[in-house]
Amino acid sequence: MTRPISLAWLTTAPMNPVEMLPLARRIGYTGVGLRALPAAPGETLPPLLTDPSFRRQIRDLARQEAIRVTDMEIVRIADSFRAADIEPFLDLCADLSVPHILVAGDDADLSRLASSFADLCALAAPRGISPALEFMPWTAVRDARTALSVVTTAAADNGTIIVDTLHVARSGTTTDDLRNIPRDRLAYVQICDAPADIPATREGLIHTARQARLLPGDGGIDLPAILASLPPDLPVSVEIPNLAAHVQQGASHWASMAFDATSALLRTGRPA
Repeated sequence: MTRPISLAWLTTAPMNPVEMLPLARRIGYTGVGLRALPAAPGETLPPLLTDPSFRRQIRDLARQEAIRVTDMEIVRIADSFRAADIEPFLDLCADLSVPHILVAGDDADLSRLASSFADLCALAAPRGISPALEFMPWTAVRDARTALSVVTTAAADNGTIIVDTLHVARSGTTTDDLRNIPRDRLAYVQICDAPADIPATREGLIHTARQARLLPGDGGIDLPAILASLPPDLPVSVEIPNLAAHVQQGASHWASMAFDATSALLRTGRPA
């Protein structure tokens, strides 16, 4: 079954979207994910929120290349979160026809987090956007069970969940946990591999996630089992940042290698 495969922002970051969109199209990706809000202080980002002419350029380029901006990053929900504060970000996503925004849950009060997520979903819905909560083992939403609980409590029709294979392997999430997520609550799956050994520290987990992921088949994650636990039509995002590979291969070639390895996995059900 052929399904959409998008190039995640981190795989080639900080490549300018003006280069990233045509590159993704040439390789064979059907979409790209972009980032307009930082995951951490000091991050270099394209001026999508601050430069209207740049935003128009990216919108026109996406149409020209017949490639979709499939997701936009990253909304972090902490204890002081107010959905109204990020309306300019939501307007940007609506302008680029982005269907999903990536959400990280940083509020340890899960009841308040669910309420904040519901507020975000309410503002996103009229813009045709589905907020997608990603579980990550160093956040308050550390596993799939917690993500499903938050999204279910929020009770918003457009509230969804992202499954990242790295976070599945490192959070204690089981294949049964994945099967328990209703199809209409799943946004997409982010694919990568990683060493089998799980870092013991928060810093170690983040390091691998942001700059040391591996191509499918080069690590120890049971990718076939994870994919078999998810719907076969679920869109795929290739999120494989690796700083050493960028130096050795170049970001463009790395994006091509990531596409080939992911396509082989999806085609055969096992890494190449």
